[in-house]
Amino acid sequence: MKIIFAAGGTAGHINPALAAANYIRETVDEAEILFIGTADHMEARLVPSAGFDFKTIEISGFRRSFSPAAVKHNLKTLARLVRSSGESKKIIKEFNPDVVVGFGGYVSGPVLQTAVKMGIPTCIHALNAFPGISYTALAKQAEARMVYSQDAINHLEPKNEAVVTGLPVRGELLKADRDVARAQLNIPDTAKLVLSFGGSLGAAPLNEAMFDILKNSAESGRYYHIHSVGTNGGEYLKKFEAEGFVNGKKGTVEVRQYIDNMDVCMAAADLVIGRAGASSISEIEAMGKASILIPSPYVAENHQYHNAMSLVNRNAGFVIEEKNLTSAALSKMIDELLSDEAKLKSVEENAKKMAVADSRERIAKIILSLAK
Repeated sequence: MKIIFAAGGTAGHINPALAAANYIRETVDEAEILFIGTADHMEARLVPSAGFDFKTIEISGFRRSFSPAAVKHNLKTLARLVRSSGESKKIIKEFNPDVVVGFGGYVSGPVLQTAVKMGIPTCIHALNAFPGISYTALAKQAEARMVYSQDAINHLEPKNEAVVTGLPVRGELLKADRDVARAQLNIPDTAKLVLSFGGSLGAAPLNEAMFDILKNSAESGRYYHIHSVGTNGGEYLKKFEAEGFVNGKKGTVEVRQYIDNMDVCMAAADLVIGRAGASSISEIEAMGKASILIPSPYVAENHQYHNAMSLVNRNAGFVIEEKNLTSAALSKMIDELLSDEAKLKSVEENAKKMAVADSRERIAKIILSLAK
């Protein structure tokens, strides 16, 4: 049984594909798995590190601008798109897969389109509550389509009925224990802990809004707070240092550049604040956490807003759009939530209900059914 996975660009596309591929590798002895991605994005590091064979094609996305630089880039993308079809065909022909699976990123388009033309069964996974244009087009041709949430189904016209599979979550998060995590972080059991981050790179608007909140919290000590400024947020570490933070710590507040023990921090948290990427939301749901989401308005089809609203519409989370984000507005929402234990618990329970605990198994079942 031979399976090709096409995924790339960001960890949000790659990690779910790796989780599904790992499950198949663990449960199907005869499975041969090949990943197709690009040489200059995260998949080139993550996939080989996970022990999977990896081939590359050259592809990029289109920029939505008419600036000279964007026009030049888009012309190169058109040329790459033509070449990538030939590259995909060569790889697919040599590997001779039983099924080809797309998990998003620019690489999925040419690989799946080529597989369809070659008569090979395909399936595709929608990462967000509002699927992108490429996914919507591919879903019309794929034998099977998987969606992150029920909300995505309303935006598609598929060849076959969609299946809600959720998004696989890292095992260490699922195993994390609140009491153990709090002991590791030296957080008292009765204290409230807020965890905030803007993704691995950071989000300047969130860092800006958090600056005054964290300064005040460090002085008042009303609750504990761990915040990540991201790898691009070094300037904020200097600003906090100027306010008396030593090695990122002051009072009950800790500011880090990057959170490398997310399983521990999220398990210990009472409230999570961050962007609304599908992977982050899946982790929030899986761990049953109350959240305040600030969707990035800079992503395709504004999909993070739709991801966030999937929680809001089920009383499982809260949203502040970036255009409305201020320290005052965010601080008010934090205080209101932390002071209302019943509301906090209700939101946690509703978030937990949205989790798809057997996501890997659901995805693998669909892939294997096509491969057979």
